[in-house]
Amino acid sequence: MIKDNRKINAKSKYVSVRAPARLHLGFLDMCGDLGRKFGSIGLSITGIETSITASYADDIDISGIFLERAESYAEQILSHFGIDGGVGLSIHSAIPEHVGLGSGTQLSLAIASAICHLYGLPEHRTSYLAAILHRGARSGIGVGAFMKGGFVVDGGRGKKTEVPPIITRLPFPEHWRIILIFDDDVKGINGAKERRVFNQLPKMKREISDSLCRLTMMQVLPAIIEQDCSEFGAAITEIQNIIGDYFSDAQGGRYTSPFLKSILKTISKEGATGLGQSSWGPTGFAIFPNETIAFQALKKVRDEWKGESRLRFVLCEGYNQKAKISVSEKKPSITNENIKVENL
Repeated sequence: MIKDNRKINAKSKYVSVRAPARLHLGFLDMCGDLGRKFGSIGLSITGIETSITASYADDIDISGIFLERAESYAEQILSHFGIDGGVGLSIHSAIPEHVGLGSGTQLSLAIASAICHLYGLPEHRTSYLAAILHRGARSGIGVGAFMKGGFVVDGGRGKKTEVPPIITRLPFPEHWRIILIFDDDVKGINGAKERRVFNQLPKMKREISDSLCRLTMMQVLPAIIEQDCSEFGAAITEIQNIIGDYFSDAQGGRYTSPFLKSILKTISKEGATGLGQSSWGPTGFAIFPNETIAFQALKKVRDEWKGESRLRFVLCEGYNQKAKISVSEKKPSITNENIKVENL
């Protein structure tokens, strides 16, 4: 059990964590003939985040949203470290569930990190906390977004892998912009159904995996460094098309939302260089070289689909920082920066 002096110290602390949403831009190797499988690319984004505050409690006391999931994560961490005490959690904002933006990983890591800082535990690697909470089963992108931000590539899962390692992290060009397309009437595949889908997927042909890895190594990554949005977008679109077709039987087509194909076709004519769907969707995305072009495209699609209340369009940027963790002896005030799920 944790020592009493740590328990007393925890009573005087407030720990705040803000974790960014992420786009999952595609898997790289669903073949696995080299001994590793999956591998993925992703990007941390601004404007959508999970934000929590943790304080001492005798038991687990949670307010806000996603209470059942939050309680489960807190129980696992308290139990794993043998902490003789509880935690009070206020969830101020959260990434929406099952829309392809990494809600579960960010909430779990935010809670785990908050508890560790609250009780003054030795610094633990984010990947270690993720393994405790059974995150990163296939992709390490969510873990990479939490601990590094920016554009990340993970190396997939091998026989001895606990959480897929981040093998590349690059800062995303600050002037590039992303439009997100939300469909509030659809949820992406998740839970038991997701596990069944992955178990039933056909083995990807080696030449397709080769192409995905080559596109990433020889086009995506150099284009970020050279800030060539056209080359970057073209490669991301090709990767997305290949992956979308590979998963099409499971998700009912290249995209989960029935609107996304038409929206992306329109938005491609408005200057977008890269198009696709994050993870299982339904959230779509379009990449632009600057804010002026992105804003004009945003006005166009909002006007064209204004009659569909289920659709929403949000302009954001790449986020080049890790999750923010702060410790204070005073309860932090909640500002307008916090974004509630229902107000995205």
